[in-house]
Amino acid sequence: MVEIIDGGVTTPQGFKAAGVHSGVKYRSLDLGMLYSEVPASAFVGYTSNNVKAAPVQVMMKENSPTLSAVVVNSGNANALTGRRGIEDAISMKQAVANELGLDPVQVGVMSTGLIGRFMDMHKIRYGISRAAKELSTGREADGLIAEAIMTTDTIKKECAARVRLRDGTLVYIGAISKGSGMISPHMKVLHGTTLSLVTTDASLSPAFREKWQSILDDSMNMVSVDGDQSTNDTCILLANGMSNGRCADDDPEFEDALRTVMTKIARTIAMDGEGATKLIEVQVTGAETKEDARTVVKTIIDSPLVKSAIFGSDPNYGRIMMAVGNSGAKFSMEDVRLIIKGGDMEVPILDSGSPIFQEERAVEVVRMAMDNKEVTIMVDLGVGKEEAVGWGCDLTYDYVRINAEYAT
Repeated sequence: MVEIIDGGVTTPQGFKAAGVHSGVKYRSLDLGMLYSEVPASAFVGYTSNNVKAAPVQVMMKENSPTLSAVVVNSGNANALTGRRGIEDAISMKQAVANELGLDPVQVGVMSTGLIGRFMDMHKIRYGISRAAKELSTGREADGLIAEAIMTTDTIKKECAARVRLRDGTLVYIGAISKGSGMISPHMKVLHGTTLSLVTTDASLSPAFREKWQSILDDSMNMVSVDGDQSTNDTCILLANGMSNGRCADDDPEFEDALRTVMTKIARTIAMDGEGATKLIEVQVTGAETKEDARTVVKTIIDSPLVKSAIFGSDPNYGRIMMAVGNSGAKFSMEDVRLIIKGGDMEVPILDSGSPIFQEERAVEVVRMAMDNKEVTIMVDLGVGKEEAVGWGCDLTYDYVRINAEYAT
């Protein structure tokens, strides 16, 4: 059974972390480092955006099957920085390798922040030197690295779990992430920004990549704040095997635990969307294909009209059905059911494609359901057995303000 516990990326055995202020940002922590005492199997998902930041390009080119350390900076995305950006990303890897006595190919690199600005490598190297000396374990170290990767995030995003595998081995999983805007990930394995670091002391083989992709598709890739995929999206899973158990590739308990952690992280990212006041969960059932189910979910949570309606608790469910229709998924209106849930209220809206009510008093009940911090939209397409879940947030005045002033 999966147990969510108080912890972070250093909860699994053999992992250390640090977060420091290098000077890239004026005052805040802005550089984090994660280290595994033994080389860890690395499973990495990257942005599918054709405009890829320099760290993504460097990581994808090397495609190292194992990593011992990852360095990540905030405040500068090192994107649209040409050849110099590539050289700076490589220099970051080399600096970490020098500090920790590693081969540079064993070092991962991630960046997030403003696009189109060159890195101040003097500050970055200073931060790397400090972080290498301050690597530690425990909740303080977890908190420092989680804070160091934040940009417009308002809360730290971390989670940890433990689970006993079929062979009796107790393994731990820890995760941190950042993401608040420019979020609609479509990360692919082997190919505002979401950066995620996931650690486990379980043992995994290269064959786990396929399941890792499936987990990403059902968690991080089902989050959308604004429908814009970042140039820097990266999610790294490190498995160092220090629990000394058997390979967990096919262990359903491990997969369930990892899915649980990644789902919790995904929900937290959506909840902390830029300017957000409400979390939107969309549940689609009865789809003919899994792809149809996922597409309907993403079309609903990406819709500015739906997001605005949720913000204002406006019971204009026509906007939801507009999004369903625009998705391109196969369905017939005669089969569709729609329910809106908020708090303790679950309000049926459509059944067999027709409204269940039209009275003003009943419409007010829908408004009351929408006037909650978490709003769930449930759509049954009625044409199959596939389903999907995704998470987004409302579109507020503050989202416009934050992004109108981001570079200034």
